Amino acid sequence: MLSEPRSGLLAAWGNALLAGLVSPDDAALAIVGEDAVHRVEGLPGEAGPVGLTLALGRLRALGVSGFRVALPAPGHPLGLSGPPEFNARALEAEEAVIASGAPYGLVPEVSERGPEGDLHVEVVWHCLPVREAPPADVPSLGEAERELAEALRDATEVLSRLDVAGSGPMAEAAVDAYRARAERSREVLAPGYPPRAVRVLELAQRVGLLISVAYGNGHGGAVSASEIAARAEALRPVERVARRAQVAAYNACVEERERER
Repeated sequence: MLSEPRSGLLAAWGNALLAGLVSPDDAALAIVGEDAVHRVEGLPGEAGPVGLTLALGRLRALGVSGFRVALPAPGHPLGLSGPPEFNARALEAEEAVIASGAPYGLVPEVSERGPEGDLHVEVVWHCLPVREAPPADVPSLGEAERELAEALRDATEVLSRLDVAGSGPMAEAAVDAYRARAERSREVLAPGYPPRAVRVLELAQRVGLLISVAYGNGHGGAVSASEIAARAEALRPVERVARRAQVAAYNACVEERERER
Protein backbone atom coordinates (compact mmCIF):
# COMPACT_ATOMS: atom_id res chain seq x y z
CA MET A 1 0.00 0.00 0.00
CA LEU A 2 1.26 3.45 -0.89
CA SER A 3 1.78 5.61 2.19
CA GLU A 4 3.16 9.03 2.93
CA PRO A 5 6.85 8.59 3.73
CA ARG A 6 8.69 10.21 6.61
CA SER A 7 11.19 11.44 4.02
CA GLY A 8 8.40 13.42 2.39
CA LEU A 9 7.58 15.18 5.63
CA LEU A 10 11.23 15.99 6.33
CA ALA A 11 11.80 17.32 2.82
CA ALA A 12 8.56 19.33 2.68
CA TRP A 13 8.92 21.02 6.05
CA GLY A 14 12.68 21.31 5.71
CA ASN A 15 12.16 23.23 2.47
CA ALA A 16 9.59 25.48 4.14
CA LEU A 17 12.09 26.18 6.92
CA LEU A 18 14.90 26.99 4.48
CA ALA A 19 12.54 29.37 2.65
CA GLY A 20 11.79 31.19 5.93
CA LEU A 21 8.11 30.21 5.86
CA VAL A 22 8.02 28.30 9.16
CA SER A 23 10.01 28.35 12.40
CA PRO A 24 12.53 25.60 13.26
CA ASP A 25 10.33 24.33 16.09
CA ASP A 26 7.21 24.20 13.90
CA ALA A 27 9.11 22.36 11.16
CA ALA A 28 10.47 19.79 13.62
CA LEU A 29 7.02 19.29 15.16
CA ALA A 30 5.44 18.65 11.75
CA ILE A 31 8.20 16.23 10.72
CA VAL A 32 7.96 14.17 13.92
CA GLY A 33 4.17 13.95 13.61
CA GLU A 34 2.81 11.07 15.66
CA ASP A 35 6.26 9.56 16.32
CA ALA A 36 7.82 9.91 19.76
CA VAL A 37 11.13 11.45 18.72
CA HIS A 38 13.43 11.98 15.74
CA ARG A 39 17.21 12.34 15.97
CA VAL A 40 19.93 12.82 13.38
CA GLU A 41 23.19 10.88 13.62
CA GLY A 42 26.46 11.40 11.74
CA LEU A 43 26.19 15.15 11.16
CA PRO A 44 29.58 16.77 10.48
CA GLY A 45 30.67 18.66 13.57
CA GLU A 46 28.47 16.68 15.95
CA ALA A 47 29.85 13.93 18.20
CA GLY A 48 26.55 12.07 18.54
CA PRO A 49 22.86 12.12 17.66
CA VAL A 50 21.12 15.51 17.87
CA GLY A 51 17.53 16.69 17.74
CA LEU A 52 15.81 17.74 14.52
CA THR A 53 15.83 21.46 15.25
CA LEU A 54 19.59 21.52 15.77
CA ALA A 55 20.17 19.16 12.84
CA LEU A 56 18.22 21.31 10.37
CA GLY A 57 20.14 24.36 11.50
CA ARG A 58 23.46 22.53 11.14
CA LEU A 59 22.58 21.35 7.62
CA ARG A 60 21.72 24.91 6.60
CA ALA A 61 25.08 26.09 7.99
CA LEU A 62 26.78 23.35 5.93
CA GLY A 63 25.31 24.85 2.76
CA VAL A 64 22.12 22.87 2.28
CA SER A 65 19.66 24.92 0.23
CA GLY A 66 16.90 22.36 -0.30
CA PHE A 67 15.75 18.79 0.24
CA ARG A 68 14.67 16.17 -2.28
CA VAL A 69 13.00 12.80 -1.69
CA ALA A 70 14.06 9.38 -2.95
CA LEU A 71 11.68 6.40 -2.84
CA PRO A 72 13.70 3.52 -4.28
CA ALA A 73 12.48 -0.04 -4.77
CA PRO A 74 14.26 -3.16 -6.06
CA GLY A 75 15.24 -2.48 -9.67
CA HIS A 76 14.11 1.14 -9.45
CA PRO A 77 16.58 3.58 -7.79
CA LEU A 78 14.01 6.40 -7.86
CA GLY A 79 15.53 9.71 -6.77
CA LEU A 80 18.98 8.34 -5.90
CA SER A 81 22.31 9.59 -7.23
CA GLY A 82 24.86 7.39 -5.41
CA PRO A 83 27.29 6.35 -4.14
CA PRO A 84 26.41 2.63 -3.94
CA GLU A 85 26.77 2.57 -0.14
CA PHE A 86 24.15 5.27 0.30
CA ASN A 87 21.89 3.73 -2.33
CA ALA A 88 21.98 0.39 -0.49
CA ARG A 89 20.95 1.99 2.80
CA ALA A 90 18.18 3.95 1.10
CA LEU A 91 16.91 0.86 -0.72
CA GLU A 92 16.76 -1.06 2.56
CA ALA A 93 14.73 1.76 4.14
CA GLU A 94 12.74 2.30 0.90
CA GLU A 95 13.19 6.06 1.30
CA ALA A 96 15.74 8.81 1.81
CA VAL A 97 16.22 12.57 1.73
CA ILE A 98 18.88 14.06 -0.54
CA ALA A 99 20.22 17.53 0.24
CA SER A 100 20.69 20.15 -2.45
CA GLY A 101 23.68 22.49 -2.17
CA ALA A 102 25.79 20.13 -0.03
CA PRO A 103 26.71 16.44 -0.53
CA TYR A 104 24.63 14.88 2.25
CA GLY A 105 21.73 12.48 2.45
CA LEU A 106 19.52 11.24 5.28
CA VAL A 107 18.20 7.69 5.67
CA PRO A 108 15.68 6.87 8.43
CA GLU A 109 16.01 3.93 10.80
CA VAL A 110 12.71 3.28 12.59
CA SER A 111 12.31 1.39 15.86
CA GLU A 112 8.98 0.52 17.49
CA ARG A 113 8.19 -0.61 21.02
CA GLY A 114 4.95 -1.37 22.80
CA PRO A 115 1.65 -3.06 21.92
CA GLU A 116 -0.43 -2.27 18.86
CA GLY A 117 -2.38 0.92 19.48
CA ASP A 118 0.21 2.21 21.91
CA LEU A 119 3.42 2.11 19.88
CA HIS A 120 6.43 4.20 20.87
CA VAL A 121 8.16 5.07 17.59
CA GLU A 122 11.65 6.50 17.45
CA VAL A 123 13.43 7.52 14.24
CA VAL A 124 17.16 7.97 13.77
CA TRP A 125 18.14 9.73 10.54
CA HIS A 126 21.61 8.66 9.42
CA CYS A 127 23.48 11.49 7.70
CA LEU A 128 25.73 10.06 4.98
CA PRO A 129 27.73 11.42 2.02
CA VAL A 130 26.01 11.42 -1.37
CA ARG A 131 27.12 12.06 -4.91
CA GLU A 132 26.09 15.43 -6.33
CA ALA A 133 24.41 14.31 -9.54
CA PRO A 134 20.92 14.43 -11.10
CA PRO A 135 18.50 12.09 -9.25
CA ALA A 136 17.41 8.96 -11.07
CA ASP A 137 14.09 8.74 -12.94
CA VAL A 138 12.30 11.74 -11.37
CA PRO A 139 9.59 13.21 -13.64
CA SER A 140 8.37 16.79 -13.82
CA LEU A 141 5.04 17.59 -12.19
CA GLY A 142 3.38 17.71 -15.59
CA GLU A 143 4.77 14.32 -16.59
CA ALA A 144 3.77 12.81 -13.25
CA GLU A 145 0.21 14.11 -13.57
CA ARG A 146 -0.20 12.66 -17.07
CA GLU A 147 1.34 9.32 -16.06
CA LEU A 148 -0.96 9.04 -13.05
CA ALA A 149 -4.11 9.73 -15.05
CA GLU A 150 -3.14 7.09 -17.64
CA ALA A 151 -2.10 4.52 -15.03
CA LEU A 152 -5.30 5.03 -13.06
CA ARG A 153 -7.43 4.51 -16.17
CA ASP A 154 -5.52 1.43 -17.34
CA ALA A 155 -5.40 -0.21 -13.91
CA THR A 156 -9.11 0.42 -13.26
CA GLU A 157 -9.94 -1.24 -16.57
CA VAL A 158 -7.79 -4.30 -15.85
CA LEU A 159 -8.98 -4.69 -12.26
CA SER A 160 -12.62 -4.34 -13.32
CA ARG A 161 -12.09 -7.07 -15.88
CA LEU A 162 -10.60 -9.29 -13.15
CA ASP A 163 -13.62 -8.56 -10.93
CA VAL A 164 -11.64 -7.13 -8.01
CA ALA A 165 -14.19 -6.20 -5.37
CA GLY A 166 -14.52 -2.57 -4.36
CA SER A 167 -16.50 -3.08 -1.16
CA GLY A 168 -16.19 -4.71 2.25
CA PRO A 169 -14.33 -3.79 5.44
CA MET A 170 -10.88 -3.60 3.83
CA ALA A 171 -12.13 -1.31 1.09
CA GLU A 172 -14.00 0.90 3.57
CA ALA A 173 -10.87 1.21 5.73
CA ALA A 174 -8.84 2.18 2.67
CA VAL A 175 -11.41 4.82 1.71
CA ASP A 176 -11.33 6.26 5.24
CA ALA A 177 -7.52 6.33 5.17
CA TYR A 178 -7.55 8.14 1.83
CA ARG A 179 -10.00 10.73 3.09
CA ALA A 180 -7.82 11.37 6.12
CA ARG A 181 -4.73 11.75 3.92
CA ALA A 182 -6.61 14.05 1.55
CA GLU A 183 -7.51 16.31 4.46
CA ARG A 184 -3.82 16.46 5.45
CA SER A 185 -2.28 16.75 1.97
CA ARG A 186 -1.83 20.51 2.00
CA GLU A 187 -0.27 20.34 5.45
CA VAL A 188 1.97 17.43 4.40
CA LEU A 189 3.41 19.54 1.59
CA ALA A 190 3.99 22.50 3.91
CA PRO A 191 3.85 26.21 3.00
CA GLY A 192 5.52 27.29 -0.21
CA TYR A 193 4.57 24.39 -2.48
CA PRO A 194 2.85 25.16 -5.79
CA PRO A 195 -0.82 24.13 -6.16
CA ARG A 196 0.08 21.66 -8.90
CA ALA A 197 2.31 19.74 -6.47
CA VAL A 198 -0.63 19.45 -4.07
CA ARG A 199 -2.82 18.20 -6.92
CA VAL A 200 -0.25 15.61 -8.01
CA LEU A 201 0.17 14.30 -4.47
CA GLU A 202 -3.62 14.06 -4.04
CA LEU A 203 -3.86 12.07 -7.27
CA ALA A 204 -1.03 9.79 -6.14
CA GLN A 205 -3.00 9.19 -2.93
CA ARG A 206 -6.07 8.24 -4.97
CA VAL A 207 -3.95 5.77 -6.90
CA GLY A 208 -2.66 4.45 -3.57
CA LEU A 209 -6.28 3.89 -2.52
CA LEU A 210 -6.91 1.81 -5.63
CA ILE A 211 -3.82 -0.28 -4.92
CA SER A 212 -4.72 -0.86 -1.27
CA VAL A 213 -8.29 -1.86 -2.15
CA ALA A 214 -7.05 -4.27 -4.83
CA TYR A 215 -4.47 -5.88 -2.56
CA GLY A 216 -6.61 -5.80 0.58
CA ASN A 217 -9.76 -7.44 -0.75
CA GLY A 218 -8.42 -10.95 -1.01
CA HIS A 219 -8.69 -12.50 -4.43
CA GLY A 220 -12.09 -11.08 -5.39
CA GLY A 221 -13.10 -12.80 -8.60
CA ALA A 222 -9.50 -13.53 -9.59
CA VAL A 223 -9.51 -17.14 -8.40
CA SER A 224 -6.98 -18.68 -10.77
CA ALA A 225 -3.22 -18.32 -10.49
CA SER A 226 -3.10 -16.63 -13.89
CA GLU A 227 -5.73 -14.07 -12.90
CA ILE A 228 -3.96 -13.32 -9.61
CA ALA A 229 -0.71 -12.88 -11.54
CA ALA A 230 -2.48 -10.59 -14.00
CA ARG A 231 -3.70 -8.42 -11.14
CA ALA A 232 -0.18 -8.12 -9.72
CA GLU A 233 1.13 -7.33 -13.19
CA ALA A 234 -1.48 -4.58 -13.55
CA LEU A 235 -0.67 -3.03 -10.16
CA ARG A 236 3.13 -3.12 -10.41
CA PRO A 237 3.49 -0.29 -12.95
CA VAL A 238 0.77 1.70 -11.17
CA GLU A 239 2.72 1.58 -7.92
CA ARG A 240 5.84 2.67 -9.79
CA VAL A 241 4.04 5.64 -11.37
CA ALA A 242 2.52 6.64 -8.01
CA ARG A 243 5.94 6.62 -6.32
CA ARG A 244 7.38 8.73 -9.15
CA ALA A 245 4.55 11.20 -8.66
CA GLN A 246 5.13 11.41 -4.92
CA VAL A 247 8.80 12.22 -5.51
CA ALA A 248 7.92 14.84 -8.13
CA ALA A 249 5.47 16.52 -5.72
CA TYR A 250 7.85 16.59 -2.76
CA ASN A 251 10.73 17.81 -4.92
CA ALA A 252 8.71 20.56 -6.61
CA CYS A 253 9.99 23.39 -4.39
CA VAL A 254 13.64 22.62 -5.10
CA GLU A 255 13.04 22.08 -8.81
CA GLU A 256 11.13 25.36 -9.09
CA ARG A 257 13.81 27.26 -7.20
CA GLU A 258 16.59 25.88 -9.40
CA ARG A 259 14.70 26.77 -12.59
CA GLU A 260 14.46 30.37 -11.42
CA ARG A 261 18.23 30.71 -10.94
